[in-house]
Amino acid sequence: MALSPLLVEDRQVPLDATSDPPTLFDGTTRLYISYTCPFAQRVWITRNLKGLQEKIKLVPIDLSNRPAWFKEKVNPANKVPALEHNGKIIGESIGLIKYVDNNFDGPSLYPEDPARRDFGEEMLKYVDTTFIKSVFGSFKGDPAKDTESVFDHVENALQKFDDGPFFLGELSLVDVAYITFIQRFQVFLGEVFKYDIVVGRPKLAAWIAEMNKMVAYTQTKTDSEYVINFFKKFI
Repeated sequence: MALSPLLVEDRQVPLDATSDPPTLFDGTTRLYISYTCPFAQRVWITRNLKGLQEKIKLVPIDLSNRPAWFKEKVNPANKVPALEHNGKIIGESIGLIKYVDNNFDGPSLYPEDPARRDFGEEMLKYVDTTFIKSVFGSFKGDPAKDTESVFDHVENALQKFDDGPFFLGELSLVDVAYITFIQRFQVFLGEVFKYDIVVGRPKLAAWIAEMNKMVAYTQTKTDSEYVINFFKKFI
């Protein structure tokens, strides 16, 4: 898969309670995110991988001091990510990464092969219903023991297709959906619990290394110190 040329962007100052709203529904496609939200980061990465930086305007929101107009005029759920496109607002990250992939130009991030698509759907369901919840729940216990099954599930999934280092062989939305959380979990579990998630999991280690080669992803990363301090709230 040939990725689109990448436009490296400066990060704009997030809009807060003192900020005026953009001119909403004026035909501009806007992606509302928080720089530190892993769910919003999924859509941000998808946008970048497809080379849509000039077609989808990034609008960062300060979630700790979010503007009232965001809930009133943009997203009644008051959450990011939210995409303003064709006069409507679309939310929820898994649905949004599929929407961006299907409704905008750029390289496809989902394979045509039915077997790979079916497996991709399984993994997209697993990440939010099981994987994330299990790892967060382990923070109050023994992460090395309590997360063994879910990290082994990821390791085994990365072995299913041997024609590439990614979940479906080639880079796909599945990789995007997992990396934003695995990056955070690797940092936090390693620093706070001295648990290295890649020990004994060579496929996972190789996958993380491949993802870290992509500027479309690495320029969206959240600072490790912020991740550690934020996740400590769940201990």
